[in-house]
Amino acid sequence: MLKSARKQGKADKDAEGRMPLVEHLRELRNRLLKSVLAILLITIVSAFFYKELIDFMLKPMLDSVGCTGGVVSQRNGRPCADMTVNGLIAPFSIALKVSLTAGVVLSAPVWLYQLWAFTAPGLHSHEKKYAMSFVAVGAPLFGAGAVLAYKVLPQTATVLLEFTPDNARNLLPVDDYLDLITRMVVVFGLAFELPLLLILLNITGVLTAKRLASWWRAMVLGITVFAAFATPTGDPLTMLSLAVPIVALYFLALGVCLVNDRRRRRNNPDAELDDDEASRLDLTPEPVGRIEPAPAAAALPGQADGGRQRINGYDDAT
Repeated sequence: MLKSARKQGKADKDAEGRMPLVEHLRELRNRLLKSVLAILLITIVSAFFYKELIDFMLKPMLDSVGCTGGVVSQRNGRPCADMTVNGLIAPFSIALKVSLTAGVVLSAPVWLYQLWAFTAPGLHSHEKKYAMSFVAVGAPLFGAGAVLAYKVLPQTATVLLEFTPDNARNLLPVDDYLDLITRMVVVFGLAFELPLLLILLNITGVLTAKRLASWWRAMVLGITVFAAFATPTGDPLTMLSLAVPIVALYFLALGVCLVNDRRRRRNNPDAELDDDEASRLDLTPEPVGRIEPAPAAAALPGQADGGRQRINGYDDAT
């Protein structure tokens, strides 16, 4: 069932990896199914360690606004924030959320590889060597985004709880907190994949470095606006903590695209031409070699026949 559609229809495809739309949809279904199975498998394994995972995810919140050891107030004198679980079903749903989050994050190498494997057949044979590099770089980038979200969260919690009245006490539902950290981990992780996506589009020939460089103002503005919506707080420091790394990765991706386009122009000067753009023709005349004499053919087929009587070179009175 999970056999690749490209292997099933190998006899019906050409050397460039082209296939009908139905085969593309079947291939996409198989890749998605493999990714989902990998996420489910790691989710099941993570479920046996959900308590340790919950403690790991609650630690930054407790370190910033919580209190342990019987202390009832923070260092700044404000009341501590208590993590609570509401309802009978809440502990089970919390364990499920934590396990699923771990499944998505830890299975990143698998679904990143499936994404590349779906795109790779459209590349030339010498470009497919980047498959493992795509996974080797994509997984750490996603992990770096997740770690950044984990580090930014304590500061986010501190800013948000500053609005609490002095005589009030914060009761923070664990499930709401897990929803927040899950969203931040996934958003930060996917945001860090932006440079890899740009490089992938450049390698496949969809996007040139020249065009990407012309978008730098719009890209910086778009990344800043995205960071403002992705971070739950409105303070500039938290927003910049996400925007600055992504902008730096964007310019790094631009540098890689410039190097790749320079290599492509060196190997093929017409590589960046559009489909309707004519390539340059070399009209320089080349030297002609030694001319070999060729035997002259008879002017008329009848001249080769010596049995006819000819008058003034003709075989009849005309």
